[in-house]
Amino acid sequence: MQENKVYIFDTTLRDGEQVPGCKLNTAEKIEIALALEDLGVDIIEAGFPISSPGDFKSVSEIGAVIKDATVCGLSRAVQKDIEVAADALKTARRPRIHTGIGTSDFHIKSKFKASREEILERAIQCVKWAKNFVDDVEFYAEDAGRTDNDFLARVIEAVIKAGATTVNIPDTTGYCLPHQYGEKIAYLINNVPNIDKAVISCHCHNDLGLATANSISGVLNGARQIECTINGLGERAGNTSLEEVVMIIKQHHALGYTTGINSQKLNPLSRLVSDTMRMPVQPNKAIVGSNAFSHSSGIHQDGFLKDSLTYEIINPEDVGADGSKIVLTARSGRSALAHRLQKLGFMYTRNDIDVLYDRFLQVADRKKEVEDEDLQQLASHYNNNARVALT
Repeated sequence: MQENKVYIFDTTLRDGEQVPGCKLNTAEKIEIALALEDLGVDIIEAGFPISSPGDFKSVSEIGAVIKDATVCGLSRAVQKDIEVAADALKTARRPRIHTGIGTSDFHIKSKFKASREEILERAIQCVKWAKNFVDDVEFYAEDAGRTDNDFLARVIEAVIKAGATTVNIPDTTGYCLPHQYGEKIAYLINNVPNIDKAVISCHCHNDLGLATANSISGVLNGARQIECTINGLGERAGNTSLEEVVMIIKQHHALGYTTGINSQKLNPLSRLVSDTMRMPVQPNKAIVGSNAFSHSSGIHQDGFLKDSLTYEIINPEDVGADGSKIVLTARSGRSALAHRLQKLGFMYTRNDIDVLYDRFLQVADRKKEVEDEDLQQLASHYNNNARVALT
């Protein structure tokens, strides 16, 4: 394992598909899986094979076409689940079984009606079962975010001893604050004797809007894999957004981490996932939202036109976006108006712009956004009046 490499584990096709209305067929899943591999994703969680015949087929067919990325199948800590996942993954060049069990007292007492010791035994057993089929086994401690750290450390030590090569520490309910999640990862680093034998993975949900922050906090404290989805899709409020964590790592060079992601393909893949899953991306979504590189305030527009770095920390081309946009509204200033008129071929003096700006505001107060057609009418009317005045 490269010390500074953060592995990107994409679960768009599994956790992302759990969003109501986002069900995909096998052909759609294959198309997205190939695009994820082209993006540079390290691990593709292709589905939950035992959940349905369709998901089994999708995992199997994705395994057959993916050449470089690891293909992963989810299972519960149930022998039949693991056997079915292994069967579906027979086509994969680099198969991984992702198995595990809930470790918080909420899950142990309410869901399993069991004791901690019984859960520990089941955790060990599921990893041993999975190791009978594949070398690469990832164990998830569901609801680790609310699991007692001492018990969590016992479980993680035991499953690594049983053969787990990656240990997933999910904040399943999105409950943790960033410092709490980071401290949990640090606790495992410092209290699990064999932790160097496995990769620690972050799997964070967005119920409090902290999935991305928690994942980065996990990396800063020793985790080296982030589980995420395109557009932040996922159960309830969603998962960690792939595009966000990738660009945080890329922009903050001082952190010293890298991913293998080709960031110029982020926006095209975002649109593919949005269209295929029939799930619109919110306009103000970081990196891939339609407004991510739009400027409408006059103060911002003036600064941006003088130097884009005043208000943009990312070059739109670096993430495959169409480019920056100057959006004209009633909040826009003279600089933006002059800029847009110049792009349309109208050259005016400062005095001209002062006159045009007053008329522009009258239009802007009536409309949410002033379009090129409005500007052309405004300029033509002004030019005609100017010619009449000269005669």
